Amino acid sequence: MEAAGKAIDTGTELLLGELRDGVATLTLNRPEARNALSDELTPALRRMVLRLGNDPAVGALVLTGAGTAFCAGGDVKGMGSGPGPGRNTERTTGEAVLELQQRQRTLTGVLVSLPVPTIAALPGAAAGAGLAIALACDIRFAAASAFVTTGYARIGLTGDYGINWLLTRLVGTARARELMFTADRVDAETCARIGLVNRVFPDESLRSEAAAFAARLAAGPREALALIKRNLERALTSDFLPALDQEAELLVRAAGTEDHREAVRAFIEKRPPQFGA
Repeated sequence: MEAAGKAIDTGTELLLGELRDGVATLTLNRPEARNALSDELTPALRRMVLRLGNDPAVGALVLTGAGTAFCAGGDVKGMGSGPGPGRNTERTTGEAVLELQQRQRTLTGVLVSLPVPTIAALPGAAAGAGLAIALACDIRFAAASAFVTTGYARIGLTGDYGINWLLTRLVGTARARELMFTADRVDAETCARIGLVNRVFPDESLRSEAAAFAARLAAGPREALALIKRNLERALTSDFLPALDQEAELLVRAAGTEDHREAVRAFIEKRPPQFGA
């Protein structure tokens, strides 16, 4: 275990980065604005998610927020000034659509496709696009006082960053429609009950629990975990026989890795495996 974390330069104080025990943690750092996305924070988040998620030194990625919120989503005060999100009133509707498509693909689009396990640690509110970012992670942990809301219906919008697709996959179409139509606030325990978050922890232990869980994954067989992610994604979009065929292909590939050989040696020698050593 590393004695201390190593700071990661994100290019802005609005996004803090740290690498510890093979876990990269990105902390949205606008607590005075409940970590709402901004023209400085969001590009940095896009850049760092892509970089760290493909860094060989990183075995797991944690996203969280400073203070008592995860992310309040977009800046509502800056909306309503053009044909789409943003402030440039000279854009056509088509240009606004293309710009948002690119923004979405380079944030949640990238986050969903990363080879490493990703964890969203919610110390508080996750709303709108902030909720979409959390849903794009593999695992979600929430503080007991946290809550989520889709938020879009309250401001006359329809959802972005994949929230409709991600929410439907996680909680089913009936609950997804209720949450999108009403934009109701949903507490952490209810989120756990309906499968929106994996676990709920006391507020004071959320970050340490998320870090410990991420470190456990980072210490695991990284190539195998990446291939497991591919199998799980295929399971959501494929018929059974093609998924079965992919499982065979990826298991044979995993069987040829040093991590698998180390796991077998460790089993025989009755000791914990040392992956990546």
